[in-house]
Amino acid sequence: MASLVALDFPLGPELDYALRDCVERSLAFCVLDQRVSAARRRDELAALGATHLRDASGLSSLDTAHGVDDEIGLVMLTSGSSGTPKAVEHTWTALRASAVRTQESLPRTSSPVWYPCLPPNHIGGLAVILRAIWGDARLLWGDPEDISHAPRRGATHIALVRTQLSRHDVRGYDAVLVGGARPPGELADNVVATWGMTETGSGVVYNGRPLRDVQVCAVEGEICVKSPTLFRSYRDRARPRITGPDGRDDWFPTGDAGEVLEGVLRVRGRLRYVINTGGEKVWPEDLEAAIVSLDGVADVAVTGVDDPEWGQRIIALVVAPHGPHDEAIRDVAAERIGPWAKPKEIRYVDAIPRTANGKVRRGELPHHH
Repeated sequence: MASLVALDFPLGPELDYALRDCVERSLAFCVLDQRVSAARRRDELAALGATHLRDASGLSSLDTAHGVDDEIGLVMLTSGSSGTPKAVEHTWTALRASAVRTQESLPRTSSPVWYPCLPPNHIGGLAVILRAIWGDARLLWGDPEDISHAPRRGATHIALVRTQLSRHDVRGYDAVLVGGARPPGELADNVVATWGMTETGSGVVYNGRPLRDVQVCAVEGEICVKSPTLFRSYRDRARPRITGPDGRDDWFPTGDAGEVLEGVLRVRGRLRYVINTGGEKVWPEDLEAAIVSLDGVADVAVTGVDDPEWGQRIIALVVAPHGPHDEAIRDVAAERIGPWAKPKEIRYVDAIPRTANGKVRRGELPHHH
């Protein structure tokens, strides 16, 4: 078994240097979340199974460890919007495949200059740095909040989550990757909506189209993936497999619902969060996208709770600083989806609970089951 080094650095040049060192020496690594409490960090280190810790003061051994197989390059916790995070094992080959494919599919005139601003303990943030390690891209370091001004300093590419996209002016970039949660409806020409997850080694579908060598299909409404960027296994169990349209059982069932029409993927949301109301299915993300398009609605989360008459009734939690919009919310739900999607209850709240990368923490909403 090989060792696994937990890198404990903030987003910046020291982390970049430590990552390059791991790559050059083929040392498996994981990146710690700088924002969590000491107790949470101990849990995360145990879940990752790191054998060593590397920080500004050097390298130390850990006793919680179980090493990794030689082919593994990265262990990363999923950012799960619900439930306990899973520890995902990626091979060096898959990591390199992701860096190469994501880079080649983006608009560029010269070698890209990325502005890192996402937490590197999530795949979207780490992928930015790995593109610079395995490609001709460069990194421009600065304040992660200073997104709007970075193009003036030479940044050409950036990866964001949806919340950041709404807060910053990103017109100066050649390409803006948005992942982590469903992007808002109208996207500027330089914005690329990506779909992927920790298990797929970051985004593998750009603007609905799979990257080179990536295959997607829907099996009984669930999106399944076959890709050179796929993870090898979870830390504590094998990768789930499902038989795809080619009759082979090496597809990965993602837990996302969707469909592939004429080669274009449409993602509906997490399968487990679909709301069944009066015999109709409503995807929270679809309804959220409709409601948040209204002027005066700053944020929204949709959930379903058990109801004797409807099976489940739809509740919309809405952040609206300037007062209620009940009628407009019900109208837009009926217009975009259908009369069955009108929320039975609208609650006005101060904020929606979201993960660091912008996903609604659905486990913290009032819910069914």
